Amino acid sequence: MESNARFYHRRAVEERIAAQRAVTERARDWHSKLSADFAERAAAATSVTASRHTASASAAVA
Repeated sequence: MESNARFYHRRAVEERIAAQRAVTERARDWHSKLSADFAERAAAATSVTASRHTASASAAVA
């Protein structure tokens, strides 16, 4: 199963490519917005995952 961070990162890349290929300004703006939203979600999911690993590593040391 694909992690949330990986999914959001993949979708951000796909939307960035769609924005580059868009014909109209409206479509370009929409895909750019989606790309930014997915990138933000990917960053949030990555930081949550990293903090969980740090917390579990700290617990294992203690």
